[in-house]
Amino acid sequence: MMKKKRTETKEKIFGGVIGLCVADALGVPVESESRESLAHNPVTDMRGYGTYNQPLGTWSDDTSLTLCLLDSLTSGLDYTDIMNKFSAWSDFGEYTAHGKSFDIGLTTKDALLRFAEGTEPLMCGGQSENNASNGSLMRILPLAFYLHSLYGDDFTGNDEAFDIIHNVSSLTHAHKRCLISCGIYISIAGGLLAGSDIERAVHNGLQSAKKYYESKSEYSSELKHFERLFSSDFRNLPQESIKSSGYAVDTLEAAIWCILNTDSYENCVLKAVNLGEDTDTVAAVAGGLVGMGEGISLSNIPKEWMNQVARLDYIKELCLAFYISLRKSSLQNLCSYISFFENADPEVAYQYNPDGKFGEFLDDFHQSGIASFNYIITMNKIYVGDLESIEKADLETLATFFTGCIRAEDLCSGMWSLYIRDGVFLAILRRLEVLLLTDA
Repeated sequence: MMKKKRTETKEKIFGGVIGLCVADALGVPVESESRESLAHNPVTDMRGYGTYNQPLGTWSDDTSLTLCLLDSLTSGLDYTDIMNKFSAWSDFGEYTAHGKSFDIGLTTKDALLRFAEGTEPLMCGGQSENNASNGSLMRILPLAFYLHSLYGDDFTGNDEAFDIIHNVSSLTHAHKRCLISCGIYISIAGGLLAGSDIERAVHNGLQSAKKYYESKSEYSSELKHFERLFSSDFRNLPQESIKSSGYAVDTLEAAIWCILNTDSYENCVLKAVNLGEDTDTVAAVAGGLVGMGEGISLSNIPKEWMNQVARLDYIKELCLAFYISLRKSSLQNLCSYISFFENADPEVAYQYNPDGKFGEFLDDFHQSGIASFNYIITMNKIYVGDLESIEKADLETLATFFTGCIRAEDLCSGMWSLYIRDGVFLAILRRLEVLLLTDA
């Protein structure tokens, strides 16, 4: 059971983040277009240029700020570091599709200006009703994985977890409706991480968040703005009553309405985009949850869309580094086998006992969650024992090498013995140790 759960968590990180990114890229070319205009010329596939004159597959601030948070959380929770990464995106084009930021929300821009002038990170976010926009909701998803790693399946009822959610929102968006929107969204994501299907996760997430905020007097006056969303017949509202503006409540409602009224990732994000107005953000907020529900290895996210988004390999690398940071203790345990492979007798290596030390190593590999979906691309190098490539590999590439070695025995009996004799397993573990020590 544990092995399955960890594998699913990895898939949900990839599926959630890439699901968000693909949906964002679908919406960028038509952002600010009206619903009426899109009804005459609906988005049905990935487009280029349009509103921001950006090439096909370009993602916007929704993805960029999500990647900033993801990358920061890879080293733990540090509000100053998160803001530094937001600033690097805004000022220097880091975490962008093509080296330059665009579509920066005014509330986020003002918060970054306050931070640059020396304001403490948690005091930077706008608190007025004019600041109740969707700029924190659109980037909050990675926090669900981080909190799940700290508190387990029940984190959505945890005061400390909700404090962190509110703090991460408040870096740029401190209005209570923004905090509640993020709390609801993370509660739904928490249900997906606990194994619920998307419909049940939405229902349970809404109800658990409602219960939590009703118990907090400081939020009671704001809950009336979420009454529609909390009602049992929300999914049955007609499309003309669903708003898709940049207001946080509108975005959250529109995203959840699309999720509840479609049956696949593709249909969901296209419906979200074709609602018009804040097309990229509504689609990204919906796409992150539906992507988690699908999981990238089993996903209905069209492969042609994934392959068209800018810097897909970079996004995957950040996802893998984030996941590995959450699983770091298990990966460090794998490195404890270095001495075993250093001292393995070649003759004995050919005749390993699967119930002995090598068998324990295989079990720990599967428990670690480092297995890669893309191991086939490096199988040829593994077969010839390309130690030089292993010694230079980054985390994503090393994961493909490692997985290829483990899977090779199924394809050709005796490969594990060769890898022990030739030092391939040893080289992989030594490289993993280096990467863990340098926090690569």
